Amino acid sequence: MNDRVNSDIPTSRRILRPRRLALLGTVAALGVAVLAASPGSLPFGPNSFIAPAQAAESATTPPGFGDLVSKVKPAVISVRVKIDQDNDKSAMLQQNRMDQDEDSPGDQFSRQFGFRGPGGMNGMPRQRHQMITGEGSGFFISADGYAVTNNHVVDHAESVQVTMDDGTSYTAKVVGTDPKTDLALIKVDGKKDFPFVKFSDQKPRIGDWVVAVGNPFGLGGTVTAGIVSASGRDIGNGPYDDFIQIDAPINKGNSGGPAFDMTGNVIGVNTAIFSPSGGSVGIGFDIPASTAKLVVAQLKDKGAVTRGWLGVQVQPVTAEIADSLGLKEARGAIVDNPQDGSPAAKAGIEAGDVITSVNGTAVKDSRDLARTIATLAPGSSVKLDLFHKGDSKTVTLALGELPNEQQAKADVGKEQPGSGTPRLGLALAPAGDVQGAGQKGVVVTEVDPQGPAAQRGIQTGDVILNVGGKAVANVGDVRSELAQAKSSGKRSVLLQVKNAQATRFVAVPFA
Repeated sequence: MNDRVNSDIPTSRRILRPRRLALLGTVAALGVAVLAASPGSLPFGPNSFIAPAQAAESATTPPGFGDLVSKVKPAVISVRVKIDQDNDKSAMLQQNRMDQDEDSPGDQFSRQFGFRGPGGMNGMPRQRHQMITGEGSGFFISADGYAVTNNHVVDHAESVQVTMDDGTSYTAKVVGTDPKTDLALIKVDGKKDFPFVKFSDQKPRIGDWVVAVGNPFGLGGTVTAGIVSASGRDIGNGPYDDFIQIDAPINKGNSGGPAFDMTGNVIGVNTAIFSPSGGSVGIGFDIPASTAKLVVAQLKDKGAVTRGWLGVQVQPVTAEIADSLGLKEARGAIVDNPQDGSPAAKAGIEAGDVITSVNGTAVKDSRDLARTIATLAPGSSVKLDLFHKGDSKTVTLALGELPNEQQAKADVGKEQPGSGTPRLGLALAPAGDVQGAGQKGVVVTEVDPQGPAAQRGIQTGDVILNVGGKAVANVGDVRSELAQAKSSGKRSVLLQVKNAQATRFVAVPFA
């Protein structure tokens, strides 16, 4: 990886260049004096540019984060693990290639940024059966030794050792892990008076101060500060992505460490960075405290996490999909495919239904639906509001338990010529006439690269199951539904499309 920070460079070879801070401002004609910031002050911090009306209140505000850090830092730990290099199941061996020469496509989002890499400290190839070590961060959440870190820090670890801020080391055991949220709970036995911190009960606001503490590059006990840059970030990690974005610098080794608000409560668990260079560029991602609290409670109780399962494949409702369905707003999650035998299928939920709320709470999009259902216990009863074939509908069902893996595949055979439908830029043939395509729908045998369907990602071999909410079996059915949609004043038509990976809905505008 290019531009990699090497924590093993001797101190005598490191060159530290002081950064210049420039304070730019405009002095009004009223003759306001510009005062130099005191050594303890923070540029644009709580004591900068104070209005006269706020002077009395701000006079008691500490100029830095020293009091906060002294309060929380003892609860933060460095986590060091050993992993057998021959453990093929280890996520670390699969993903932590920090010594490689070229970036992999996923390296911009460096989730596993705690490990030294496949080589030794000098980059030489490992010998067989050699144990490799990795370093991350964590924090105590109880006086009796329970601590939180990332799943990717302790995944398949042969041993776990934690080091406190005063240098004291302890052996820890893994209580439970949750790969879906990348959280893990570990435990140090033998003491009942560990310093600990609590999760915040409040969602941080964008712009709030945040302080991160951790073990970057194995240095230990490092404190950085910044602000909350954004919330609700989806970085493509999974269906439960809901990251807090912060600009407090975090680097390799900060994985699993806490991010604090100004009261000393944990607002998030440092988990990922966006890093073209391998080091901090000011874009880090935290698992929210609200998620961590729910997961940690289950890990402590049962050693694993169980989640509610609805049994549907869903996608967001775009403006075009909303228009084609007659919805007023582009909100909710449209059902691509209810899985056979799932709670949704048993309750009568069908492909094309839009789930608009769960237990009376509006659903923003498909990710919001996935997160909401995942927080509910298997077996719990939920009420879903649907938009079903142009009408509102409510169903009540009992959730199942989320299986480990859910896959939906469809086999699509070779092409055969068919009649064209110029409105969409497609040539179609009945699925029954195409070997391996099944008996339902029509197969796309040719796509006009300049047509509206191609621009929406429809490809040769895709199977169109229904058009405008109606099942289609031949080209005549497609033309009829297109004409109906257009005569109803719609600017686009909703297609249910199946390919080898999944079934999805695509809103295609009329040419």
